[in-house]
Amino acid sequence: MRIIGSIPHPLMKITVFAMNMRYSVKLEMGQMEQIFKIRESDYVNSVEDISRLLDDQFIDDCLNHFTAMHKSMEAAFNRLPPSEHLA
Repeated sequence: MRIIGSIPHPLMKITVFAMNMRYSVKLEMGQMEQIFKIRESDYVNSVEDISRLLDDQFIDDCLNHFTAMHKSMEAAFNRLPPSEHLA
C-alpha cells in the first residue's frame, strides 16, 4: 500500500492510499481514525475523484462518527474503577 495523496481539512488528517485496484481513505482526528475502502472504477480513479466523493455531507457524517467514538471511549473509561484508569 502506498500513499498517493492527501486531502486538506482543518480538523482531520485525510490520507489516500492505493493498492491492488482499490483505494483506502484514512481520516484521523486525535487518537481516532476511520478507514474507507473504495474500489477503482470509472467514477473513482484518482485522488481528485476521491476528493469530490468526500463532499460536505460525507465529511459532516465522519465528524459526527468521531464525536460518537470519543463519547464511547470516554464512557468506557468512566466505567472503570478509579484504580484501573489507564490515562
